[in-house]
Amino acid sequence: MEVAAIFGPTAVGKTAVAIEVAKLLRKRGEVPAAVNCDSIQVYEGLETLSGAAGAAERAWLEHRLLAFVPVNGEFSAGRYANLAHDEIDQLLAEDRRPIVVGGIGLYLRAALADLDLRPPAPDDVRADVEREMEERGPAELHADLDPDLAGTVHPNDRKRIARYTELQRTGIEPHLSGDGLWTERLRHPTALFGIEIERDELDSRIDERVDRMVAAGAVEEVKAADAAGASRTARSAIGFEELLAGDVEEMKTAQRRFGRRQLTWMRKMPGVVAIDRGDRTDAELAAEIVAGLGD
Repeated sequence: MEVAAIFGPTAVGKTAVAIEVAKLLRKRGEVPAAVNCDSIQVYEGLETLSGAAGAAERAWLEHRLLAFVPVNGEFSAGRYANLAHDEIDQLLAEDRRPIVVGGIGLYLRAALADLDLRPPAPDDVRADVEREMEERGPAELHADLDPDLAGTVHPNDRKRIARYTELQRTGIEPHLSGDGLWTERLRHPTALFGIEIERDELDSRIDERVDRMVAAGAVEEVKAADAAGASRTARSAIGFEELLAGDVEEMKTAQRRFGRRQLTWMRKMPGVVAIDRGDRTDAELAAEIVAGLGD
């Protein structure tokens, strides 16, 4: 049975489409389950900020690896990969269709392929980098990176700057996001579906989504996470620091910037079936996806 991977930029409607896909699969006798591959939706206590599936959505489609890491806990792609592989393998062994759902990036690759992931940094190095990040800020640490490496990461990307700094200080060469044709190393037969959207429409959807998040209590959620000692990896969520500072517009700007990068990455990926969002309904997109799935 093929694994279905549904991904695309933030706010494009991946969860809603996955639910419609599941409905169609159940009509033909399958019992699907979603496997989350969003690096922030793994955190308990950031469900609103991350746009994680709510109780009503989970009632339509079982979601695994969702909101299970304490917000003050560190988490890594390596740990995620082991868990995701176990979940996908178990579902396939039970003759159930895994629907891997998330954005484009390391966690998607970690879920679907055996990657050569770099080891975590020693605790003392990580602590030093975290302290310097707070004292000096991401831009200064970015300036300390090797120039070739610095050119691959935005000066405000705290998470990647911290990770690259840790690896640089321990003498380990980082894997860059585009390294290798990872889709040739998929662990199981997989159909990759990327939901595309025009950039202006994406910007509009992102702005509306952020407004809904704020109305649903995202600011209060972030403040509670901060008070609970949110870890560095949890705080890397786009919008976390912006909402702590009360700057909703800056969160929208950061989300739009990230969404556009996601579109760029997705369009460079080999073997992806492009699904045009356009003005089509979630059910219409789901029908196209199911039609492209093998047994």
